Amino acid sequence: MFARSATRSIVPALRKSIAPNPTPSSSTSVVRSFRSNISASSSARSVHFQVQKVAKRAFQTSAVVKHGDIERPAPGTGIKITFQDSKGQTVTQVEGNEGDDLLSLAHEWDVDLEGACEGSIACSTCHVILDAESYDKLEEPEDDENDMLDLAFGLSDTSRLGCQVKLTKDIDGMVATLPSATRNMYVDGHKPTPH
Repeated sequence: MFARSATRSIVPALRKSIAPNPTPSSSTSVVRSFRSNISASSSARSVHFQVQKVAKRAFQTSAVVKHGDIERPAPGTGIKITFQDSKGQTVTQVEGNEGDDLLSLAHEWDVDLEGACEGSIACSTCHVILDAESYDKLEEPEDDENDMLDLAFGLSDTSRLGCQVKLTKDIDGMVATLPSATRNMYVDGHKPTPH
């Protein structure tokens, strides 16, 4: 019962305490005034903490992040990757930035590399077969990637998950061959696209 009556008296105080253009220092003073107005009972403490959380949230902001604003390198300046089909025919040649992954590049350039789990290492649908020279320049795959590769169709000694292959200058000119099939490829007709 005390918590409800304390809340009734706090809400009007909160409305009065917040100025039209609040600043972080005014939020601190609002919280301090609540601290002095609430007794030490456990129910009052929970009201205090709830009000403190609300007061802090009301004064926080974050920067706007634009999704998909990736700046591509100027032609001839990026890391070159060649995607091939299972017969060795070139599908496309693309250029990416250092740190991009093969799955994202494949989706961006409409290469049929599924990536059902969208890079969370929960499937093997982005399985690619790399040229031996580039494969040797990459770090060893982690255990969770190896576990998913065990499920991949057409596994080879140079197989990797496209979502885990990050571009570096060392692998400029890499050739990534798409296997002839993948498990669960487009089972429901949905082809993942980058967001």
